[in-house]
Amino acid sequence: MKVQLFIPCFIDQLKPSIAFDMIKILERVGVEVSYNPNQTCCGQPGYNAGYWDEAKVVGQKFIKEFDGENYIVTPSASCTGMVRNGFTQLFHNTVSHNECKNVQKNIFELSEFLVDILKIEDVGATFNGKATYHDSCSALRECNILTQPRKLLSKVKGLELVELKDNTVCCGFGGTFAVKFEPISVAMGEQKINNAIDTGAEVLISSDYSCLFHLEAYAQKHNTPIRCLHLAEVLAMQ
Repeated sequence: MKVQLFIPCFIDQLKPSIAFDMIKILERVGVEVSYNPNQTCCGQPGYNAGYWDEAKVVGQKFIKEFDGENYIVTPSASCTGMVRNGFTQLFHNTVSHNECKNVQKNIFELSEFLVDILKIEDVGATFNGKATYHDSCSALRECNILTQPRKLLSKVKGLELVELKDNTVCCGFGGTFAVKFEPISVAMGEQKINNAIDTGAEVLISSDYSCLFHLEAYAQKHNTPIRCLHLAEVLAMQ
């Protein structure tokens, strides 16, 4: 099987190692990957801020960068949700409608691609330690991703996975929400980190680096005893 990669702009700019870890995982399970270096953003920041005309320009570029036939795999439920849902509003009844539909049906977040499409739960990973999992709002509410990451993590040798209190509650990032409502955002992040610490876990895992970026910043600033890792980082370990 051949898949196309979509690497979100924030991962490309802030932690590209996540993208390379995803490639390791996909190649380990026998998938051929291709990457279009001209890709940039799905348009979500502009869309969420209300700049729909500008988001449409970026989204149009996104649609053109993928062939519409092969699966598109990304390490971000947030971007997946934008393409599946936001694009419907941006490109409804436009000349890009059909191209948009092709891309929408082919894009998958990493964990749902592995579990739902490839029917693979054990990717041969090893991670010795105790961890808890944070469900991002986009994963839960836009993509219906809940069991897939847990199935993958349950097969990681040496990993003890414990559930996080209030796992369906937002971490406080929310894109521009963290900028516009900083005090509320920080308080929500503090609550999430404290809940993670209460589990006794050493590591907080998520499939959305945007959430982890927010939580990791709080954890480091306050010298809390917990690390934040993307799901791909854990699954790539052997």
